Amino acid sequence: MIEQFKHNYSSVLLFDVNETLLNIEPLKKHVDDILLEEGISNLWFSSVLQYSLSITVSNQYESFMDIGTAVLTMMAKNRNINLTVEDARDALQIMLHLKPHKEVSEALTKLQIAGFRMATLSNSSSAASKIQLDNAGISDFFERCFSIDHLGKYKPHSDVYNWAARAMNKSAHECMLVAAHPWDVAGAAWAGMKTAFITRDGKSPFPLAIPPNVTANDILDLSNQLVTSR
Repeated sequence: MIEQFKHNYSSVLLFDVNETLLNIEPLKKHVDDILLEEGISNLWFSSVLQYSLSITVSNQYESFMDIGTAVLTMMAKNRNINLTVEDARDALQIMLHLKPHKEVSEALTKLQIAGFRMATLSNSSSAASKIQLDNAGISDFFERCFSIDHLGKYKPHSDVYNWAARAMNKSAHECMLVAAHPWDVAGAAWAGMKTAFITRDGKSPFPLAIPPNVTANDILDLSNQLVTSR
């Protein structure tokens, strides 16, 4: 539901990409198959986030694909599974070919017609994000395709959100971050952005964070709420 949030036609929406716009189930199944355990992909994904944050707070930088590859090979080794770095990297190329969730194109069309400015803000590299959006057939909806590789810091570092807002010629509080990840929504809110939380798979916001301005079941539900609120 919407909570005390009114838009005007200069509103800027910044979308997370993986899981928020794109369906990552094929990736999760692929990781499960590699590690020979159903559901282990959830640990892989959370571990990738953990190490991306460890790298960021240590003032280091590695690409999202390199971190994902390293975590996958580490987890395989922990399970006595023979997986080379090259094979792990090849396996994760499936990320470049993920399809959008079924409602995404309709929802983005509705937001575009309503006059919202839209961009993406991803932890994936600039090159990977562009390929993902092109392959998903949704790149034309977005003014910009922002990646953390410009700063060398991963979300949810506040510098990432503030940089993206400035790049759209807005302040953070004039932008809304849309994401299906509680940690991403929390980080954006703490950086001063308005937020929309997409409750995919029954996920809930982080209780210690600033509550999201909008909570929606999917992107179409979000679009209906935002367009109605104008």
